[in-house]
Amino acid sequence: MTAPSDDAPQLRPQSLMLAFFGNHVLEWEAGDRCVYSGSIIDVLGRVGVGEQAVRSTLTRMVCRGLLRRQREGRRMYFGLTEQATRVLRDGRTRIWREGAVDDDWDGDWTLLGFSLPASRRRERHDLRSRLAWSGFGALYSGLWIAPGRVDVAAVVAELGLTAHVKIFHACADEATDIGRMIRDTWDLETIAARYVAFDKRWSSRLNAGPSDDPTDDPIGIRLRLVGEWVRTIRADPRLPARHLPPGWPARPAQDTFRRVAEQTAAPAERLARDVLDTAPRR
Repeated sequence: MTAPSDDAPQLRPQSLMLAFFGNHVLEWEAGDRCVYSGSIIDVLGRVGVGEQAVRSTLTRMVCRGLLRRQREGRRMYFGLTEQATRVLRDGRTRIWREGAVDDDWDGDWTLLGFSLPASRRRERHDLRSRLAWSGFGALYSGLWIAPGRVDVAAVVAELGLTAHVKIFHACADEATDIGRMIRDTWDLETIAARYVAFDKRWSSRLNAGPSDDPTDDPIGIRLRLVGEWVRTIRADPRLPARHLPPGWPARPAQDTFRRVAEQTAAPAERLARDVLDTAPRR
């Protein structure tokens, strides 16, 4: 399988870092290993992230409580914190288990209202980011909504915002046009376009021959694949299938993602065990 073409989206180093730890620490080491910084630099270099960017990202993620440092002799190793483990497990459920389309919606909605002053801009950003990942869209500026019964209390508590948030579970009155509400709350055109672009990029590579690019290896392909898929589904709250436009492109894109993931899983795991320097978490 060849590497992504030049039209592939640019992924943030932190997104690729999380994909790396999700694939090669959380998954096959149950999160109980730390990885040498040199190994992380090597692996992310395979997807075009420079050494300085990797080091800066590691430092920021430590400061944000997502990674922990552990020194072994003269080497520095990095492992997952409890917070990062929860985030990655939530992501694993969303990526690998739930799927991109909800065929079984029961009519329930979760509503969340919040009010934070401008001086708490960082906390507002973090809350909105976590709400978007949890499937919420902004119905109004301080009122967010998600399909189904979403257990978001732990996310709010983790951010220290319980006192500023109110959470409700409800169903829409028959006077509410659910299809129109969905169109007003979520940018369906942009979401659909991302699915179409993802499917086009990766389906064209399923049967492609091997690349001559020495950096085109299973680890790099899988990091790009997962990173791009997370970017694609991040803005999609798994809206009720019966209220989506005909021919919604999430399902074929998901099929392509899973086929490529299946092809790369074993080769990426074998290569990772060969190239990664890890140490037991203390």
